[in-house]
Amino acid sequence: MAGAVESRLAELGLTLPAVVPPLASYQPAVQSGVYVYTSGQLPMVDGKLAVTGKVGAEVTPDEAKELAKTCALNALAAVKSVAADLDRIKRVVKVVGFVASASDFTGQPAVINGASELLGAVLGDKGVHARSAVGVAVLPLDAPVEVEVQVELVEA
Repeated sequence: MAGAVESRLAELGLTLPAVVPPLASYQPAVQSGVYVYTSGQLPMVDGKLAVTGKVGAEVTPDEAKELAKTCALNALAAVKSVAADLDRIKRVVKVVGFVASASDFTGQPAVINGASELLGAVLGDKGVHARSAVGVAVLPLDAPVEVEVQVELVEA
């Protein structure tokens, strides 16, 4: 039976995806004490990137914002893989977003709002977090965005 967080996802018309398998030597998420740290999550859907390229060139800021939302969903799946239940999330502590940016693109915060807004919609006040939004030259697989999340859990 789905918990409150997964029920909220369903209300929003979203489905928690399967955990994206690692592309190299790392784990999608690790738990240390009451914290879960996700690896950077790409906007993978069914094992593939739907879009590649730089934001502000081949990818529009609006497309990238939607991709950041997909990254956040993938991060929630990674959290669940180690926490077992998303209802254990006490709060999202930090979000770090990377945006593969054209040289003149400066809208990284608006792009990463896709991830932040999704976490807020799904988790309410528990989704409010500190954040960094960083422009980079290139990301793995030529992904436009990558998002990592740190959450605090309620002790089991």
